[in-house]
Amino acid sequence: MVFQEQIERESIGVTLKASKLTAQVVAKALTAIVDKIKKDHKEAETPHGCQSVKKLMNHNCSTNTIPIEGDKGLFKKIARKWNVDYAFHKTGKDKYLLLFKSGQADAITACFSEYSAKVMERARNKRPSIMDVFRKATERANREQPTRNDRSRDREVVRE
Repeated sequence: MVFQEQIERESIGVTLKASKLTAQVVAKALTAIVDKIKKDHKEAETPHGCQSVKKLMNHNCSTNTIPIEGDKGLFKKIARKWNVDYAFHKTGKDKYLLLFKSGQADAITACFSEYSAKVMERARNKRPSIMDVFRKATERANREQPTRNDRSRDREVVRE
């Protein structure tokens, strides 16, 4: 049973329409089939989404660049939704160069506008980190607490 399913998955059905079936017609049909299979296989191997710069350049198409500063993880999340092919090249600390295919310029523009809107929203709603809140609270508590010397002076005054 399993063997039959495997044969069905791996088999190819071919129909030829010819007035005279010769070896040349069969050879042309087989080369066309092989070309189609190779093309489908190559498309399946082509990586999509975030990839290395080298893999993006191997797509045989021109690329454009956009400089990005800050969180590239947020861009990756948004770009996954837009299904674009892109790569990052690090130029400095928190500075990247975004490379993408020229054919996907419209999708990248829409993706980048959504990314910039999210970055601006995050900047507006930025809350301090928990560690900063704890640090400020401990500093305030240390300022408000009397030192040990002040306590001993207060005791001496009370005793007299």
